[in-house]
Amino acid sequence: MPALGAAALDLLDPKDGERILDVGCGDGSLSTLIVDRGAEVVGVDNSPELAEAAREKGIFVELTDAADMTFDRQFDAAFSNAALHWMPKKAQVARAIFAALRLGGRFAGEMGGEGNLASLREALDEELVIRGYAPPAEATNWYPTPDDFADIYEGAGFDRIDARLIARPTEIDDGITAWVTTFRKGWLDAAGVPEGERGEIGDAVAGRFGSNIADYVRLRFIMRKPA
Repeated sequence: MPALGAAALDLLDPKDGERILDVGCGDGSLSTLIVDRGAEVVGVDNSPELAEAAREKGIFVELTDAADMTFDRQFDAAFSNAALHWMPKKAQVARAIFAALRLGGRFAGEMGGEGNLASLREALDEELVIRGYAPPAEATNWYPTPDDFADIYEGAGFDRIDARLIARPTEIDDGITAWVTTFRKGWLDAAGVPEGERGEIGDAVAGRFGSNIADYVRLRFIMRKPA
């Protein structure tokens, strides 16, 4: 995901001397690129392991859920890549980002959008049903349309919102089995799948899907806090 975030980073266009908030910074790979452009970065992530990895790269990271951020007009801009779709308290996250920005500040980034991984997720659900497991009734990710996304962020106070979907088929380097067992762990947890069966299910999904090219759809955006 960090390697795929370059376009969103260019949209942010960090400037020398700016102070930028990286929401869901992960291991800090993109945070370091922002620093390389002369900006100061504060990262936020709720994973102790990823936060520590970012700190080892020299990034200052606050270990907290993005919905619980309490920054008050401390940043010139905010950035997020491949993280917002993991955050169920989307309206609370939007309000926290808005509060963190100075007047006129911008928020740019990218996340999963409507239709993201639809075929791959369908292949997994079909395999679960075949094996007698009921897929969870509610999605664990938020993959919005541009309009739904804009509604949330307009509600938080942002304006000049430009959000658009980008189809981006992407090869999964570690393979479909690894995607199933790692990135759909929460889905498998909710379906009650024992750990010992997950690798086998991943292999079956890989065979059913028939390709390592995943049907990613990204939602790329930029917006402003009114001056």
